[in-house]
Amino acid sequence: MSYAANLAMTLPELVLGLGAIALMLVAAWGGQQSTRAVSIASVFVLAGACVALAGPASSGGAAFDGLYRADAFAAFAKVLIYVASAVAIIMAPDFFRRTAGDDLKPEYPVLILLSACGMGIMVSAADLLTLYVGLELQSLAAYVLASFMRRDTRSAEAGLKYFVLGALASGILLYGISLVYGFTGTTLFDGIAGAYAATPMSGEAKSLGLLFGLVFIFAGLAFKLAAVPFHMWTPDVYQGAPTPVTAFFASAPKVAAIGLATRVAIEAMGSATDQWRQIVIFAALASIVLGAVAAIGQSNVKRLLAYSSINNVGFALVGLACGTPEGVSGVLTYMVIYIVMTLGSFLVVLQMRDETGEPVESIASLSGLSRTRPGLAAALAIFMFSLAGIPPLFGFWAKFAVFDAAVKAGLFPLAAVGIAASVIGAYYYLRIVKTMYFDDPAPAFPRSENKVEGGLIALSAVFVSPLGYLLIPALGVWTTAAAKALF
Repeated sequence: MSYAANLAMTLPELVLGLGAIALMLVAAWGGQQSTRAVSIASVFVLAGACVALAGPASSGGAAFDGLYRADAFAAFAKVLIYVASAVAIIMAPDFFRRTAGDDLKPEYPVLILLSACGMGIMVSAADLLTLYVGLELQSLAAYVLASFMRRDTRSAEAGLKYFVLGALASGILLYGISLVYGFTGTTLFDGIAGAYAATPMSGEAKSLGLLFGLVFIFAGLAFKLAAVPFHMWTPDVYQGAPTPVTAFFASAPKVAAIGLATRVAIEAMGSATDQWRQIVIFAALASIVLGAVAAIGQSNVKRLLAYSSINNVGFALVGLACGTPEGVSGVLTYMVIYIVMTLGSFLVVLQMRDETGEPVESIASLSGLSRTRPGLAAALAIFMFSLAGIPPLFGFWAKFAVFDAAVKAGLFPLAAVGIAASVIGAYYYLRIVKTMYFDDPAPAFPRSENKVEGGLIALSAVFVSPLGYLLIPALGVWTTAAAKALF
């Protein structure tokens, strides 16, 4: 394959990388005055990356001698990543203008672009080294974003915790990669799959080394997923980071991590499904239960949404545990609906401010919101009911998709326990609805003049309402085609 053809397959990453470098120079020369222009240009760069997916970038070929995979699965995940990244850029200026005491710095959208570029490489990786390069590019930008408000102690603490624990997870992942490379002699997913297929897991030295490599790789990926037992960083980082950054962490990197874990499990280690399935089932059930139980006692809405993200990752992993095209399709369906519910919820959190414009994050401040801001209360109620999986909202279909795949794959105990545990999670979502509609009103939030945020909240609420079911045929076609690209 010619070098030009290879570059054509990686066009989305080229657009993001070159766009980020160009806008970094604009930010350096233009200073603070260039923030608005850089932010708008960044959204257009992300739109351009989406357009670039229509060409060879979704053709189903391998670029650079098998290091990079351009297929329908990667294209599907990248669209979700780029949309979530664009929303994170759009919601930032108003937040920083009110909270940080000065306007948004132009480096923020550039970091989002670099992180999105890394996430694109992650979901297209067909080699362990490509996987690691993409993951670290995403992570390094995320560490800076978490501590972006330098004068805020909580933000600095969030960035430091994320960095230290991220470095630990990176070391675990690298150790797993070194074991797999040492016992297979290759870092390409195709070669690794062949080695696992040719080596019976019978307790011999080679099979034991491959098994330990598998365990360490999935442990490193579990950190990026914020799956139990590698979830400990999530509540503190989500609470301390600026709210637009938290919304970004809860959406785009989750899609990238799920996409990467799915590709590694199916393409690289599909021959060892029985081995990694045990890890995924444990992580899924532990995340569902702990995410639900730990959220019950939370009084901060951002910490509650952090445990909600842990809980929802558990449901997505139920689909991955199936190891079937139906399971992967269910995972993708779940992530589409989860992204909209989560971004909608954080857009509502952005509206939570006192009379001075400072952010308010306590659940108690939502008391009586239905009487002071009925539209905002209705939107948040829709998101909470949908996250709880209560029909007829679209969040119910997300859970149904993964549990239906689990039943078809014969994982009846997993489906039964997952469904039972989802009832626990409904409690803390319904507590927010009860606070808004039945408690005495707290001081009203001032109305925001930002029409774009209001429009995004309304659009998200409509998507997860029963009207979202109209999209099921199209969504089914896209997710099925993306899932088949892995098999």
